[in-house]
Amino acid sequence: MAGVASNEREQILRFSRFENRVGSKEFEEQVYIVAGILAKTDGKTLLLLKPRGFCAGVVRAIDVVRIALEAFGPPIYVRKEIVHNSFVVEELRGKGAIFVDSEDEVPNGERIIYSAHGVSPEVREHSARRGLRVIDATCPLVTKVHVEAVKFAKEGYSLILIGHKDHDEVIGTLGEAPLVTQVVGSPEQVKSLSVPDPNRVAYLTQTTLSLDETKDIIAALKKKFPHIKGPAAQDICYATENRQVAVKEVASEADLLLVVGSENSSNSNRLVEVARNLGTNAHLIDSCNDIEAEWLKGVKTIALTAGASAPECLVEETVTFLRNKGFDNLQELEVMPENVRFGLPPEIVEAIAAAPASANGD
Repeated sequence: MAGVASNEREQILRFSRFENRVGSKEFEEQVYIVAGILAKTDGKTLLLLKPRGFCAGVVRAIDVVRIALEAFGPPIYVRKEIVHNSFVVEELRGKGAIFVDSEDEVPNGERIIYSAHGVSPEVREHSARRGLRVIDATCPLVTKVHVEAVKFAKEGYSLILIGHKDHDEVIGTLGEAPLVTQVVGSPEQVKSLSVPDPNRVAYLTQTTLSLDETKDIIAALKKKFPHIKGPAAQDICYATENRQVAVKEVASEADLLLVVGSENSSNSNRLVEVARNLGTNAHLIDSCNDIEAEWLKGVKTIALTAGASAPECLVEETVTFLRNKGFDNLQELEVMPENVRFGLPPEIVEAIAAAPASANGD
């Protein structure tokens, strides 16, 4: 973050990743370090959590829209919000992207970009019939879940999809095997599930869920269906997990947690829930303009993070806002490194390769 290193009052604590954090010696040492530093701090402290903000799937999706606009020029249609963040959507709209709720709104033969949340096979088939030129910005981790759904369905399993039924990602995944898939969002809903063969059941999860909430639902599923199968590796994405772990590790030291993210961002909402479940006051903000004066009364330590679709510029604006409110002792806490990158879709790679050499600059 710009300016962090230049301020002598700012400290960077780098914590390495380890598996069983809670209850471990390493976890206790981390908590002790943070608590010790805060105990010595005069005035108001702002804990800036890292990792935060854009994940690899979001970076990829936004890059796809930007490069498509530069390479092909407008109009470029985007089905649904490319990522769930109002600032990002408005910025891309200003560059010429046209956001639509359905492929039906796109003129025949035009280019359409699928959002990071993915689409169902029905949408793909409809786009093909319309002659739309598709650029797929689906997050590879979401694609992984789609592939798993198809695999389990072909093997004759009934599928239980853990997630929020109205979320774009869940709608797309459900479309891979709608006749054998049921969506559950809580342990209570598991009780009413009915399947043809209790010994042939598998579960998958939305990638942006709360780790704790999902764990409880999986436990309920295993109790009801002892032979249930799950994915080879968990479906909750690395970025969702990392941001939740960071919140957990500092929640007890903060009087208030602020999460930069839009209201329709699932992973951002889960960060607020994680903090509140640990007894820490927490709020979701689209920007610093959403911060209410009442929230800051009596607060000495604020933890600040951002959902996986929130841009860093909004975090920087929030830091400036809070500094002006007296929270000028900034400490950036890196809980774990995050260096994941995803390749671009072939249509975009080809467009870059075909661009004139002069366009790339020296």
